[in-house]
Amino acid sequence: MNLHLAWDDFRLVKAIADHHGLTGAAAALGVNHSTVFRRLGQIEEQVGLQLFERRKTGYVATVAGVEMAMLAARVEDDVAAFSRRLAGRDLAPSGELRITTTDTLYLNLLLPIFAAFRAIHPAIRLDIVIGNQALNLSKRDADIAIRASDAPGETLVGRRLATLNWAIYGSAAQSGANAPSAPADLFERDWVALGDALGYVKAARYVREKVAPERIALKSSAVLGLAEAVEQGLGIGPLPCFIADQRPALVRLLPPDPDFSTGLWILTHPDIRNAPRVRAFMDYVGGELAKKRGLIEGTG
Repeated sequence: MNLHLAWDDFRLVKAIADHHGLTGAAAALGVNHSTVFRRLGQIEEQVGLQLFERRKTGYVATVAGVEMAMLAARVEDDVAAFSRRLAGRDLAPSGELRITTTDTLYLNLLLPIFAAFRAIHPAIRLDIVIGNQALNLSKRDADIAIRASDAPGETLVGRRLATLNWAIYGSAAQSGANAPSAPADLFERDWVALGDALGYVKAARYVREKVAPERIALKSSAVLGLAEAVEQGLGIGPLPCFIADQRPALVRLLPPDPDFSTGLWILTHPDIRNAPRVRAFMDYVGGELAKKRGLIEGTG
């Protein structure tokens, strides 16, 4: 048999296997449904084997389909590893860096540090990817991650910069003389809380377990939204100290709770850790964040 399979054929089979159908594969590959359907038929005819079973629940790869998809995955990993090795051979701190972090860290902590870094290294361009979900540094979805986590990833390298602490805050206009005499008194007041999308956050679990549902005046899908809600007097709630302590309109009602805390990390992939632009960024930004440890931990 004389096969002439192209790399795009393997990518197409892998996409169908990953998405269990043609529609998801077409979206991932940036082509239309009919193109995927037609090309899959051509590939199966060429190899003389059925690569997928067509079921009501979707496309299920046959043994041959699984083998093609696995080979495509290995090639993608090899290409990504080669790309990282090339990136690690840069001779000067220049080029683009893709940084992933959260909107909370970006707006309240990182943006002035990024501006200062750019003033020192104008040849380095920053591409900031905002999101609460961790990107895959192994596949170069990002070069560097600055994230709050207790499990930053065994395959990554970097350092823990501080403990990111949270505490319960209220509006200064409504607190003051009316501050609770005991922590239990807090549960008689209205609260604001993180929404279900951030239900995994330790402080969100605390509110869910401790506060009666009828006492939750507002839920927010963003931590930033909570800070504004507390300032407006909608209720009290848990906030990161580095946000709340910079807002004069907020007052801390209880000390930082260690059960809310997570580590703050700066991380990269081992293959690019010695690239000049990566090393320059991690050294500078890591050093500047370490200087703000008191603010991050709520101790100063």
